[in-house]
Amino acid sequence: MDRLFLEAVPILERIEEAGFEAFFVGGSVRDYILGRPINDVDIATSATPLEVKAIFPKTADVGIEHGTVLVITNSGTYEITTFRTESGYTDYRRPDSVKFVRSLTEDLQRRDFTMNAIAMDKSGKIIDPYMGQLDLLQKKITTVGNPHDRFSEDGLRMMRALRFVSQLNFHLEQETFNSLKKNGPILREIAVERILVEFEKLLAGDNRIKALNLLLESGLYQFLPQFAGQKDNLKKILFLPINLLTVNELWAVILIYMNMKDVEASLRAWKLPVKTIRSIQRILQLVKKEQAFEDSNLDVFKAGRIQAVQAAKVKAILNDRNVLEAEKSMTLMYESLSLKHMSDLAVSGEDLLTWHKEKPGPWVKEYLELILEAVLNLVIKNEKGEIKEWLNRCNLI
Repeated sequence: MDRLFLEAVPILERIEEAGFEAFFVGGSVRDYILGRPINDVDIATSATPLEVKAIFPKTADVGIEHGTVLVITNSGTYEITTFRTESGYTDYRRPDSVKFVRSLTEDLQRRDFTMNAIAMDKSGKIIDPYMGQLDLLQKKITTVGNPHDRFSEDGLRMMRALRFVSQLNFHLEQETFNSLKKNGPILREIAVERILVEFEKLLAGDNRIKALNLLLESGLYQFLPQFAGQKDNLKKILFLPINLLTVNELWAVILIYMNMKDVEASLRAWKLPVKTIRSIQRILQLVKKEQAFEDSNLDVFKAGRIQAVQAAKVKAILNDRNVLEAEKSMTLMYESLSLKHMSDLAVSGEDLLTWHKEKPGPWVKEYLELILEAVLNLVIKNEKGEIKEWLNRCNLI
């Protein structure tokens, strides 16, 4: 059993000693069966939240109205959720009512996909009433019960299905896929921020091309910000080696292929963080420069290693060049720069003010950039005396 499970076994034992049932559930069990890394564990129990709080001395109410209590121990913190059934999803996200039950099978029945409706006890025994292990073996994503019911309860599950295709290299069971095609409009009821999380996980997955193709074929793309009417343009991306790109690099490619004029407005529609928007904008600015940025030491210096490499990879994709070679070439170019940071420059604005006897003004920044470019292009050495002499020769001081 994985170390994280073993560390949590005493929690299950303590609940059982109090007369209740407790099991590991959800994604951690799925990933354990698949041999994938596990980041945390979820625990479900027949004990009600108040009964859980009575068992453990240190707890916090993180979602007690829905049955979840955070248990704090010396070995870590654990979310423990009471077995429950749910009903009435009028907002297509949260249940209108939650009923605590004592049955594990009833609790697993409310979950999204069979592969996530598997439980495991403290000894490692698997409880799998909905044949999730068989679907894992067949690499198949199937809803627990009627897919229309599951997607009507929480429309985000449709994006989660495609995200799992990308992350796990699974395929969608036919009825599940058919239901995506019918229930796409429900995504209009889901907060963009929640859709963004699933979409970026999809973009980061190893099987992103297959997942993006299903996004287009199911019609779900029509209900994503800025994507309506873009099927033909988005389809072209599927024939590119996009598995070699990071998420931000892929965003840049998507925006280029969709011919988005106002990049910032497009990304803000997705509710992306401002820092991420600025990063993607900078990639696009470098890619679209009239004079190739990769021919300019100054441009590469200003971009920094990460953004210069990102832009080089995107440009390689667009020009049908080898992406890995472009990445390697740009990394070598950046590493060969004689300066990496402005603070590495041997002179400062104060030196220029001393030498030039002029009042501070825009000229200081302009002179520093001229010096920086001369040093980067090896016209002069990065030495204060030589820089001063060069400024004299250029009649700048």
